[in-house]
Amino acid sequence: MTSRGDYSVDTDYKCDTDAPPMSLHDIPRLGDLEQLVLLTVLRLGERAHGIHLRRALREEGEREVSRGALYKTLERMEEKGLVRWELSESTPSRGGIPRRRYVVTEEGLAGLRHTRRILLGLWDGLEGALG
Repeated sequence: MTSRGDYSVDTDYKCDTDAPPMSLHDIPRLGDLEQLVLLTVLRLGERAHGIHLRRALREEGEREVSRGALYKTLERMEEKGLVRWELSESTPSRGGIPRRRYVVTEEGLAGLRHTRRILLGLWDGLEGALG
């Protein structure tokens, strides 16, 4: 785990691997905010709670997302099977109320891998044009 400002990056992330392998037709197509959220959840690992996600999206992803938009996006991503959540221990400041920690599912990882492969292919050879 490495520290980045007010949050840590989990470099030993383990994903949800209980799902069976996916066919190419089953791989979800990801929007740019979904990509940023999935990557941020992966980076934060054990600290992938809403407040940390929002801060990391702003600082690392250069994307300002309102609290409501983030939670609506996470809800939609959960419905699509890209993320799931689990309860984590509470802190004294939360008065015993547990927090949701988000985890990327195998479907979410498949979507990221697919998107990365496509984007790298499109970028190939354009370094001179784009600088």
